[in-house]
Order: sequence, then C-alpha cells, then structure tokens
Amino acid sequence: MPKSHKPYLPEFREQMVALVRGGRAPDQLAKEFEPTAQSIGNWVAQADRDGGKRQDGLTTEEREELRRLRREVKNRREERASVKKAAAWFARESSSIPPKDSSS
Repeated sequence: MPKSHKPYLPEFREQMVALVRGGRAPDQLAKEFEPTAQSIGNWVAQADRDGGKRQDGLTTEEREELRRLRREVKNRREERASVKKAAAWFARESSSIPPKDSSS
C-alpha cells in the first residue's frame, strides 16, 4: 500500500506551476522536490483549466461545487430514509397498520 502524504500547500503548488511555465520540466522539478512529475503536470493542467486555457475537465470551483452537492444529496437521502422509518413506526404505533406478526 502506498504511503499517504499530506496535501501540498496551495502556495507550493503555485510555485511549481510557475516554474513549469517558466521553462522547467516537471521531471527536473520532481528530482529536486518531493512531488512526482505526474503530480506537477496535474497541477499545471488544473491551473490551465482554472485559467480558462483548457476545457477538458472541471475547474477547481466546479469540482468544489460538485463535492458540496454530492454531500448534500447524501444527507438528503439519509434524512429521507430516517423520515420513512419514523413514519412507518408511527403508523404501526397508531394502529392504523396492524403489526406484522398479527394474524388478523
């Protein structure tokens, strides 16, 4: 299993992107600094998306909104399931629905 690493600070990522745009190759930076060349390349691509230079993926803002909306949908589903269970329980308790084990 690969070792996990704390996310790099946004300032560090911005510096790496600036160095690549300044002419340094991601492979060179990977040897000099800790992140892989692939990570650095991903940061450059994401910065291009955020800057409107690329259209092949979501911007950081869109990605955060999608994450927020997915979390909200998950919460709503959990709430709906709880309300459904509570409604069924109250219906049984109020005797409008006979208990499942009743033979009548």
